[in-house]
Amino acid sequence: MNILLANDDGIQAVGLRALYFALIEAGHTVEVVAPVTEQSAVGHAVTLSMPVRVKEFRENGFVGRGVYGTPVDCVKLGLSTLLDEKPDLVLSGINAGANVGVDILYSGTVSAATEGALMEIPAMAVSMDDFNPVDLSGQARYCADLLPKVPWDKLPRKCVLNLNFPKGAVEDAGGMVLCPHTRASYEDWYDTRQDPRGRPYYWLDGAIPPERISPDRDRALLTEGHITLTPLHFDFTDRAAMDILDSELV
Repeated sequence: MNILLANDDGIQAVGLRALYFALIEAGHTVEVVAPVTEQSAVGHAVTLSMPVRVKEFRENGFVGRGVYGTPVDCVKLGLSTLLDEKPDLVLSGINAGANVGVDILYSGTVSAATEGALMEIPAMAVSMDDFNPVDLSGQARYCADLLPKVPWDKLPRKCVLNLNFPKGAVEDAGGMVLCPHTRASYEDWYDTRQDPRGRPYYWLDGAIPPERISPDRDRALLTEGHITLTPLHFDFTDRAAMDILDSELV
């Protein structure tokens, strides 16, 4: 396959590098277009008010283009301008930190894959339930092995596959489970701290309360040690609300 590889952790992130080398080893052709700096939780942001610049990276057998912009900038620029031909797949990851439940709205990783899907290209986002991974080569090889097994041509248009690995070695993970995403939202709070000059600043933290997590959805299954795979689509229309409004207003 010809693959456009992106992420939101930055072009030098351990997850992207592991995936790059695993895909090359598996015989795929890989074009990397990824942010120069970390762009976690920027969602589907697009740079409009300033130019977007590109820097080439060549180091330790790795070749890729770094973009001074968002993950979606990377995919837009790659597909429209930088790549000579349309790829067979847009692949984003491997992200440091899971992308389950409402994370799919915040995540630059998922958004990069989504942009590929919106442009009618098969797409997958890959994440790891660990914010500080050291070696993701096992997860990367698992992903590379999975790609030719996916019936890409049979999936609905604009579908995004969301793959998440549990914390720990991939050999210790449970089997892959096809599941819906968690619907529960985060309970957020801000830690209030002081800078050296005595002025306050705020640091976001949060968690999904365990009692809100459904046992058969991605967050619970990932915590139990399973690899989770969730097909996503981004039709936000609330059909039930449409029926109510149709009966009350129209």
